[in-house]
Amino acid sequence: MKQTKILLPEDRIPKQWYNVIPDLTDPLAPVIHPGTLQPVTPDDLLPLFPMALIEQEVSNQRWIDIPDDVRQILAQWRPSPVFRAHRLEQALGTPAKIYYKYEGVSPAGSHKPNTAVPQAYYNKLEGTKRIASETGAGQWGSSIALACQMFGLACTVYMVKVSFQQKPYRKSMMQLWGANVLQSPTSLTNAGRAILAKDPDSNGSLGIAISEAVEDAATHEDTRYCLGSVLNHVCLHQTVIGLEAKEQMAIAGDYPDVVIGCHGGGSNFAGLGFPFIADKAAGKDVRILAVEPISCPTLTKGVFDFDYGDTAKMAPISKMYTLGHDFMPPGIHAGGLRYHGAAPLVSQLLHAGVIEAKAVGQVECFEAAVQFARAEGIIPAPESSHAIRAAFDEALLAKEEGKEKTILFNLSGHGHVDMAAYDAFFSGSLENYEYPNEAIQESLGALPKVEM
Repeated sequence: MKQTKILLPEDRIPKQWYNVIPDLTDPLAPVIHPGTLQPVTPDDLLPLFPMALIEQEVSNQRWIDIPDDVRQILAQWRPSPVFRAHRLEQALGTPAKIYYKYEGVSPAGSHKPNTAVPQAYYNKLEGTKRIASETGAGQWGSSIALACQMFGLACTVYMVKVSFQQKPYRKSMMQLWGANVLQSPTSLTNAGRAILAKDPDSNGSLGIAISEAVEDAATHEDTRYCLGSVLNHVCLHQTVIGLEAKEQMAIAGDYPDVVIGCHGGGSNFAGLGFPFIADKAAGKDVRILAVEPISCPTLTKGVFDFDYGDTAKMAPISKMYTLGHDFMPPGIHAGGLRYHGAAPLVSQLLHAGVIEAKAVGQVECFEAAVQFARAEGIIPAPESSHAIRAAFDEALLAKEEGKEKTILFNLSGHGHVDMAAYDAFFSGSLENYEYPNEAIQESLGALPKVEM
C-alpha cells in the first residue's frame, strides 16, 4: 500500500517552541503605547497579560521550553497527522506531490487550541480568575473557552456580530465549554457604545471586538486578555505544527518546495511556516506562502507601518502590514480571515522578502474546498480553503510546466460547524468582493503618527 498517513508517537510532541526572532534579518520595531506613543514596558502590559507571556513576547531565545502540563494536554490530539493527498493528486492530474498537515483533530476542530492551552495555563499560574477575549469566525473563541474550562477559568468572548449570526454553532460550542458569548459591538463597554452610537447596525469587526475585550480586561483586576493570533507568543505556540511536520516529511523521505498557510492575523501561517524559515535561514531552498482573501487583503494591499491593533485605539501600536484600524470587511465575506492587520513577525518577514503573499477570491476558494472534500473526504474550514486554493494553483502550474514539485499546506481545521457558508456557495449566493482601493486609502488615513 502507498503511505497515506504519516504519524508520530506522543513522545514526539515538541518539547520546545521555536522562536523565529533570532532568525530575522532585521530587528523588530518596538511596540508603542497607544497613550504615550513611547515604547511599551513590561509593566504597561501587566494589566492585560501574565508575566510569563510578556517574557515570551520579547524573548530572543530561539528555543523556549513547553511546560510538561501543557504537553500533557496537547497529547489529547498531538502530534497531528500529515496526509499524502494521493486521491487529490490523481483528481488534478498533477505530477506534484501534495501533503497537508491536518489540525482539525483537536477538540475544537482547529489549530487554535495550540496556543489557547498555554495561555490559559500561564494565566492560571499567576492567579487570573477570568479571561476576556474576542473571536471572529469562532475557532479562537471555542478554543479559549475549551482551555479555560480545562483550567477552571471563567471566560467572556466578544464575537463579531456578523459571525455571531452566520456561525451560530460556533457560539454553541463556546457556551458548551462554559463561556459567556456576547455579540460585538455590545452596549456593555465604552468601545462598543461608541461604535453603536455611530452605526446602530454595525456588523462588527475584529478590531472592535478586540477593543471591547481589552477594555473588559483592563477594567477588572481579576481578568486578563487573551488573543488568538498576531502576537509573538501566539505565533511561538503554534510552531508545534511546523516542527512536527518537518519530522513527518523526513519520515516520508520528502521535503517541500513550497509551504502554504492561510493568513488572517498570522498564527495559522506562522505555525506551519516559521519552522521552515529556520531551514531557509540555513540555506535551504523553500518558498513559504501566505494566502489571504481579496476582500481583506492585508498583506497584498496594506502598508507596512505603525497602527493600532484595535478600532478604539486601546491596544498597543505595532509595525505591521495593515489596512487601517478602521477597516470593516464586507458582510458577504464568508471565509473568515477578517483582521485589518497582520502579525508583526509575519509582516517583517514579508517586508524582507523572506516569505511571499497572495490574495484569492472566496468563490475560487470554495470551489477548491469542494473538490478537496470530494477527493480526500475531509470538509475544510472556510479559512483553510485559502491554503487549499493556493496548493491547487501550485499543483496545476506543475502540471502545466510538466515539473515535479512537493507541496505542503496547513489544513488548519474542519468545516463541520461552518456548513452555512457551503450552503451559500451551493446556492450561488457567494460572490467575490475585492475591497476597493479608495476605501483602503481612506482607512489608512487614520494611522497614528509614530516617529521611530
